[in-house]
Amino acid sequence: MLTRINPASRFLKGAAVALALLGLSACVETGPTISTSDPVPVALLVPSGSSDSGDAVIAQSLENAARLAIADLQGVKIDLRVYSTAGNAATAQAAAVKAVDEGAKIILGPLHGEAANAAGKAVAGRNINVLSFSNNTTIAGGNVFVLGATFDNTANRLARFAAAQGKRSVLVVHANNVAGDVGQRAINNALSGTSARTAGTVGYEFSQEGVVAAVSEIKSAAETGGADAIFLTSNTSGALPLLTQMLPEAGLSPSTVQYIGLTRWDIPSQTLSLPGVQGGWFARPDAALTQQFQQRYASAYGGLPHALGGLAYDGIAAIGALVKSGKSNALTTSGLTQGAGFQGVNGIFRLRSDGTNERGLAVVTIRDRQVVTLDPAPTSFGGAGF
Repeated sequence: MLTRINPASRFLKGAAVALALLGLSACVETGPTISTSDPVPVALLVPSGSSDSGDAVIAQSLENAARLAIADLQGVKIDLRVYSTAGNAATAQAAAVKAVDEGAKIILGPLHGEAANAAGKAVAGRNINVLSFSNNTTIAGGNVFVLGATFDNTANRLARFAAAQGKRSVLVVHANNVAGDVGQRAINNALSGTSARTAGTVGYEFSQEGVVAAVSEIKSAAETGGADAIFLTSNTSGALPLLTQMLPEAGLSPSTVQYIGLTRWDIPSQTLSLPGVQGGWFARPDAALTQQFQQRYASAYGGLPHALGGLAYDGIAAIGALVKSGKSNALTTSGLTQGAGFQGVNGIFRLRSDGTNERGLAVVTIRDRQVVTLDPAPTSFGGAGF
């Protein structure tokens, strides 16, 4: 989502040094003072050594992306030290303590929320900030920030867009599980800040039987609440295919009721062929920027990065941009939460004083099995969607 993009090499170098110069967020100050003329020790905590084979792939991608970002820094030296967390909280806690003992001025990672929470607590008393790869906002705050894409950020972008398009009554449909509950709270909170209202909330048991049983209730709630949009928390590996098949069959046609998705409807690409998702709205990062990062990564390492790999690049890009400012408080909370944010491999992002983040997203739809941009991702904060 998608124009005004520089060539890949120029973009990536810019991403690693782009420094936001606007106001600072008001928050409790944590973080060390540093010498920006010396190499800055940065600890990278990755889930290598885990019993989950998938963690090894993610760990390698995170490390590769971080090193790619370091190579793109101009006039900034990062001393990267990599520590294994084995994907668990106890090891992450020990790794964080060891990293700080060995001189780390900031911690990038870990991946999993529980591990990030443990790492943050372990070094909170030592005035060190943690930029976690998690998207779990319940661990955010104090010295812990989350870099991962959050439901709140996506819900806010889509709720504001829907209201701007004249949607006034939105029915929220979610699974009765942790992800579904978090998602529906994010959507309802987002709607409360717009001219749209919540037409109701319908939960369903996370099973095929549960989805089938909920269809009549969803239809009734939509009609009773006068819903002109249905906001779904489900993803493509969950209830989305079944819901987008059965709801139109029940009379809730996407031609009269707008379907909106909290998750990516273009992954995997086969989802784009489903009849029920045609015309639906969802949000995603700038596709052109993402492709540039993938191409650069593939050129350097011979394969595509894991989808989470870009978070490590973003973390190093932010650190590098702040260090380049030459300020000794570059890695304190006030530095990290500067209002104008940073340029990442998937677009602009900024860290908030509550430990969460905002990321620039485009609103897209599906037409004839292709993704079409409705509202491009903003290129600076204060633009569309913010």
